[in-house]
Amino acid sequence: MTKLTVAALQLALNSPDEQENIAATAALVEDAAGKGAQVILPPELFSGPYFCKREEEELFALARPTAEHPSVLAMQDLAKKLNVAIPTSFFEKDGPHYYNTLAMVDAGGDILGIYRKSHIPDGPGYEEKYYFRPGNTGFKVWDVFGTRIGVGVCWDQWYPECARAMALMGAEVLFYPTAIGSEPYDADLDTSRMWRRAMIGHSVCNCMPVVAANRIGLEEGQAFYGHSFITDEWGDFLADYGRDESGVLLAELDLSRAARHRAGMGFFRDRRPNLYSRIGEDI
Repeated sequence: MTKLTVAALQLALNSPDEQENIAATAALVEDAAGKGAQVILPPELFSGPYFCKREEEELFALARPTAEHPSVLAMQDLAKKLNVAIPTSFFEKDGPHYYNTLAMVDAGGDILGIYRKSHIPDGPGYEEKYYFRPGNTGFKVWDVFGTRIGVGVCWDQWYPECARAMALMGAEVLFYPTAIGSEPYDADLDTSRMWRRAMIGHSVCNCMPVVAANRIGLEEGQAFYGHSFITDEWGDFLADYGRDESGVLLAELDLSRAARHRAGMGFFRDRRPNLYSRIGEDI
């Protein structure tokens, strides 16, 4: 029987001090590891406030190469010390190019590879196209603790194609680090329930657990709504937070059971790829 203990971290990341945000994240990583977590997911771009709400040239200075980014270096040290794997979101500079990137840090502290966010939003309060090029890595899966995991980053989580692609690559669990909250153009719009439902759909339609980590707190008038969660392969919550809670969500996943159910449901057996060519075409 294959089991994996996973954690999602939820916290405020609104300090102007980068090291303070990384230290707060690191403290929760230590807490999660102490509770038995093997794969620990911090939120998206956890080294500081979510800066993409406005277009400012000076904010490109927040980006660093993978091997030099403080978030990556800190998580590598923790992963090695605690024997845990940490999907690590950061702002990457690669020569003249900038990406919203995730480094998959394994339990030895090594980087198994990077994934560059494929879907880049552009709207009020989330003006990411100013900062990030669309990812050029393609979707990625990695083997950690005898389990193949897939990781999408924030806006990727709204796309069923991303989840299905990772599932077809052998993923057994899907992880989504996130930074999402209020919509500046509509104070009455709360997307938290749709945000959850989209990923629960990925869980159900691919018959595999999903882990989502979001930030909380007020950042220059923009409120990040938390609601981080972990589901089983049926999309049922194993652990979840509300809007304001901070801490570690923990769950033990029964991957053997999920694999059995995935085979029994026949979702992959009954696919008809020859009918799906429209999906690969531009609108």
